Amino acid sequence: MLELIEKTPFTIESIQVDGGSEFMDEFEKACQTLKIDLYVLPPKRPQYNGGVERSNRTFREEFYTQPSLANSMADLNEELKKALHKYNHYRPHHHLKLYTPIEYINNNYPGDLQSHII
Repeated sequence: MLELIEKTPFTIESIQVDGGSEFMDEFEKACQTLKIDLYVLPPKRPQYNGGVERSNRTFREEFYTQPSLANSMADLNEELKKALHKYNHYRPHHHLKLYTPIEYINNNYPGDLQSHII
């Protein structure tokens, strides 16, 4: 979370999460320490987080089904960062009128945001 806070060009005031419990206790404590409001979505309501659900599906279909050359978690994380960069900078999105996310931001929100998308 600290890496995300460092990279975003704006102050993170709140975070919306699903009810996953993997790291919830640690995450809740971190949010409290950082004074970030935490909103937990109700169970079995993926439509409340449609954008995230759609990107998760895309990564399941386009990244995780491909053979990996990673020999470690660090290598896998590096491959994932490259895939995320491709997703944001080169892959057109139907919902964004076939723009990439970076093109959509540049066209609709010009200014400081354009150089900060990960």
